[in-house]
Formats: sequence, structure tokens, C-alpha cells
Amino acid sequence: MNMRRTLSAVVLALAAFSFTPGAAAQTPAPSPTPPSPPAELDARVRAEVAAFKGKVYLYAKNLDTGAVYSLGGDERVRTASTIKLAVMVEAFARVAEGKAKWDDEVVLTKSVRYAGSGVLQDLADGLRLRLRDAVVLMITVSDNTATNLAVEYLTADAVNDRMASLGFKDTRLMRKVGGGGESREGKLEENKRFGLGRSSPREMVTLLEKLERGEVAGAAASKEMIELLKKEKYSDGLFRWNWKLPVANKTGALDRLRSDVGVIYTPRGRVAVAVTCDDMPEADWTDDNPALLLMSRLSRLLVDGLGK
Repeated sequence: MNMRRTLSAVVLALAAFSFTPGAAAQTPAPSPTPPSPPAELDARVRAEVAAFKGKVYLYAKNLDTGAVYSLGGDERVRTASTIKLAVMVEAFARVAEGKAKWDDEVVLTKSVRYAGSGVLQDLADGLRLRLRDAVVLMITVSDNTATNLAVEYLTADAVNDRMASLGFKDTRLMRKVGGGGESREGKLEENKRFGLGRSSPREMVTLLEKLERGEVAGAAASKEMIELLKKEKYSDGLFRWNWKLPVANKTGALDRLRSDVGVIYTPRGRVAVAVTCDDMPEADWTDDNPALLLMSRLSRLLVDGLGK
């Protein structure tokens, strides 16, 4: 008799669960389709690009509406200094995991010294800096020597492993600035053409989006990284027209290349943009480099076209 009661109770419980509102399995609602950018935006962007002497690759996304625009956004491109974003991420993640400390020392030596952007190249050997100091200089003034200090401490392979763990297949650091400390990827003949680093505009924008959403090394570290990018000193590309708006970005430059990736904080949404202009016919290191002027015009079109 007890067994019959038990069985009856189980049957009744199952029946009740089956008919409880919301208890039955339901087909999940499809994710909303990101709004398509207007055809006018595509026409205007292509008109600007057509007049440029060189190749242009770009990807943009309004992080608040999901609207995107791509022009060769999945192409692998040379990064120049924008790969320093990946180095920054590895440093912050390592500290967040307790595997490094910001007070850990790095020492300036001839092996890491490199000319170009930054200030450490002019300081004496033996200077001791905190890891955090090197990372700050690497981002804010794109210091090449500080970058090499950070990469020597972290290793290029660790940077690449971190990018892979975040789901990125295109974003890879090949070596230190100027050579040395090659990663496994950097030793592959197919990657020699990229120089310092490789990525795609889409992956750079996705990395910025992850930072904005607090998904890289935790919410606190992600916010710190965005705040550091807001202190970058170079704004002659994507952001030269909108100096009144907050921006968080990282630039890159080679003789015939300019790249810029960042988030523009506008009243119409946070618009993340990554642009690479490569294969320009001649080197131009002035503030009015044609690629910088093009980036400025493109960013304005993208903010207008993707704004909510």
C-alpha cells in the first residue's frame, strides 16, 4: 500500500510539473538581428576609400545598438603598434590572476632599447621600472622600449596564448619591436610579412567590445584598461574631428601604414572602430598624412551612419 501511494505521488508530481506555467521546455527566442547600416553609409565610405592611394580595411560597431559596418574587416593586416593592446591585456590578466605584480621590476638594457616613439630610448641603461610603468608608457606614448620591456617579461607566446584563450584567431604578436624574442607564430615564414603583429579590424573591435563589457580579466581590470586607453596621446587619426568627445584608442604607424583602433563615446552610442590604411605610395610622417585625414573622415561617417 505504501508503495502504491509513493508511485501515485510521483506520478502526480510529474504531471503537476509538466503543466506548471513556464516549466515546460520552450524554444528560445531568436537573438535580435543587428540593424543593418544604411546603404548611404556604404556608398559614402566607398567613395572616400576610392579616392585614397593605398588599401583600406575597416570594421565598426555601435556597441549599444549592435549595428555594424565592414569593409574588408576580416582581412589579416599588419598591426604596427596596435598589437600593444594584446600585450596590455596579457599584463593585466597576469596580475589579476596573481601570477605577476605591478611592482615587479623590469630593467632597461641595450637588448630592449629601440628608437621611434617613446622616451625610454633616451634614458640610461640600468634604469629600473615597475611593470605597470612600462605598460603605461607602452599605451600612452606608444613607447617601443617600454613595450620590449613588457614583452621580455611576459613573453610573446604568452600574449598569443591569451589571445587564443579569448577566442581570437588572427591577433598575434610576432616578436619584440625591432626584433628578438620571437613567438612561435613569428618564426613561421607566412607571418614574416606582418612584422611586429597581425590582426583583423573585426578582432580589434571585438577586443574593445570585450573590454567595454568587462569580460577581459574581470570587470575591474577591463575598466582600468579602457581608462588607460583614454590617456593615449595620439589622436590625429580617427578622433581628430571630435576632440570634445571622450575616446579610448591605440594607434599604429609605419612608413606606409597608419592604423587606429578605439571607442568613440557619443550621445548616439559607443562606436568602436578599427581602421588600417596600408600600401601607401610614400612615407609621410606629418600630422596631415593622407591616411590620418581619411581616418578622420571615415570615423565621422561611421558615427553618423551607425548612431542610434
